[in-house]
Parts: sequence; C-alpha cells; structure tokens
Amino acid sequence: MATILPVKESFPFIAEETFIAPNCTIVGDVTIGHHCSVWFNAVIRGDVNYIKIGNFSNIQDNVTIHGTFERSGTDIGNYVNIGHNAIVHGCVIQDYVLIGMGAIVMDKAEIQSKVIIAAGAVVLENTVCESGYLYAGVPAKKIKSLTDEQMALLEKLPHNYVLYSSWFSDQK
Repeated sequence: MATILPVKESFPFIAEETFIAPNCTIVGDVTIGHHCSVWFNAVIRGDVNYIKIGNFSNIQDNVTIHGTFERSGTDIGNYVNIGHNAIVHGCVIQDYVLIGMGAIVMDKAEIQSKVIIAAGAVVLENTVCESGYLYAGVPAKKIKSLTDEQMALLEKLPHNYVLYSSWFSDQK
C-alpha cells in the first residue's frame, strides 16, 4: 500500500482518477490533479514546501520531487512526463514537458511549455529553458528546436500513461 501521510496539518490531495502505485510515497502539502499517475517507488515529499501537479501528468518509477524550506515549492503543469529516476526540486515545469530519465531540475529553474530535457541532463538553479527546444548535458544547454515528431510525442505520452495506469485499475 502507498505511503500517504500528512505533515503537520498538511494533507495530500489526490484526485480520484489518479493511479497511485502501491509502494510510492506522497507526504505533506501535495496536490495531484486528474488523470495523473504516480509510479513505483516515486517519492513526492511536500514536507518543507508545497508540490502542485496538474492534470494528465505522470511521475514515473523512482522519481523524487521535493522543494526547499522557506524558499521554493514545486509547480508541475498539465501533460508533464517525468522520466524514471529524475529529480525535480523546487522548480516550475509548465505544460507539455518531458523530463528525461535520470535528469535533475534544480531550485528556481523554469521549464517553459513544450520542452524536452534529455536523459541525464542537469538543469542548474535559476535556469530558464525556453519553449520549443531540447536541452541536454551537464549543465543543460539548449541543443536544438523540437521537431514536429518530438512535439507530437509531448502531446501523446501523457495519454499513453493514462492507458498504462488503467491496466492496473482494471485488476481491482
């Protein structure tokens, strides 16, 4: 069973249509929107600051989402894909974004809409990633404009994760 706990007087809010894997952890001041999914071993820790996740977003296996005490909460938009083992910390991620596997997004970074952060990239504190581009590397740098195929992927992936999560809810 998932660990879902209040911290002080802050209780997580999770929309009913959201898939929560049985071994993920969600604590404190966390809001998760409709048709989201939080996968195996993910940790969403709203203990020191808030975390807001929009609709149709997926938090994949082993992802860690956190903020910084008295400094920066974490805002994640709609239709966001956060890949396996990524760390998202005290930043803003707008709509239709893919954070690649193992990527790290640090405090006060802003990922604008329709951006891909490559696997393993490190987005440093206060970095702004502009809409319509692929960012990669350590530290992450603007590499190239997104192709039509990549833009279509940003539209399609969140719906795939709604489908994948339905496979688990059908077993109840």
